[in-house]
Amino acid sequence: MNKNGSRMLWLLQVVLGILLILLLGVHWIAQHYLAAEGLRNYAEVAAYLKQPIILALEITFLVVITAHALLGVRAILADLGLQAPLQRALDATLWLIGLFTVLYGIQLVWQIVHQ
Repeated sequence: MNKNGSRMLWLLQVVLGILLILLLGVHWIAQHYLAAEGLRNYAEVAAYLKQPIILALEITFLVVITAHALLGVRAILADLGLQAPLQRALDATLWLIGLFTVLYGIQLVWQIVHQ
């Protein structure tokens, strides 16, 4: 990847980091400060996730965490000076890991909401 592409990925990671802090704050407040006893039980989480805006926020949180983490792993491994074919294989592997992680997380949330 050229320097402009690497800069764009770095900038994307910064933006995702800022978004991650905001979403983490919303998640933390909703799960620990707005809950009746400081923490929601399973039934309360299921009811909470049935609200469309909350479901969208939690799935966005999952996507942002996954993307931010995998971009960080990519940056660390790219600093090793990988050859182009190995870098492409790494990128493909990280995409697959990210896709699997997000789809698995969405499937778990789907099961919680639709029980």
